[in-house]
Amino acid sequence: MFDRIFPPKQIPLPSGKIVLEKHSRTPIILLLVCLGIYFALQLTQFNLSQLLERWDQFFVIVADMLPPRWSHISTIWQPLLDTIKMSLLGSFIGALVALPIAYAASTNIVKQPVITGLARVFLSLLRTLPSLVTALIATFIFGLGTFAGTIAICLFTLSYVGKLLYEQIENADMGAYEAMESLGMTKGQAFRQAIFPQILPNYLSTSLFCFEGNVRYAAILGYVGAGGIGLLLNEGLGWRDYAGVGMILLVLAITVLLIESVSEHFRKKLL
Repeated sequence: MFDRIFPPKQIPLPSGKIVLEKHSRTPIILLLVCLGIYFALQLTQFNLSQLLERWDQFFVIVADMLPPRWSHISTIWQPLLDTIKMSLLGSFIGALVALPIAYAASTNIVKQPVITGLARVFLSLLRTLPSLVTALIATFIFGLGTFAGTIAICLFTLSYVGKLLYEQIENADMGAYEAMESLGMTKGQAFRQAIFPQILPNYLSTSLFCFEGNVRYAAILGYVGAGGIGLLLNEGLGWRDYAGVGMILLVLAITVLLIESVSEHFRKKLL
């Protein structure tokens, strides 16, 4: 259609042949991008003048957090441990359950389109739900507390690790797998002996990386009653106790930094 609206220029060659010079589609792509940005600005009611006038208010709140209230640290340890525990347990269970789901979603292993399609739709639906929405649903089902937060983290880890894992399975070398199948092994036995050793380092690395993020995500699940340090954070912001919030954020930042450093060390060993 683009070539019909803007016919390509004809360039005669010395041999007598005519070559059609194709138009660059860059201008129309840029136009579409500009139109998309314009409608996005209108839809979100983005106000640049208000942003320029009030951007310094962010630093006012940050200044109120400094210095943090050190006496508040005694009330932080238990919620912080709850956050770490539900992140660790949710990540472990989610990564464990992701393995059979990823196996079922791999088209090079499972040759039944119905099974692979259902497994992929299941993972897509889980990825569609934000962690806060999943935690809110879990609190309605299981009640308030860290158990609901653990379920939400488990489902998020399952969707994240499962998606990456079945892609790694489909990119694995199938030579040894097919040879073992021809020798009479079942699909499960051949997968365990030939495919699983190939994906194991990336599988563990992805699970560790997901655990890093889950510690941060778990910190805000308290906003919907899923337990952890998010309850204190929500309470401190609600009462405008910015010095106490500063102490919570400081402890949380140090904890996340330590976990990321340890996780990164082990991920480098695995890859």
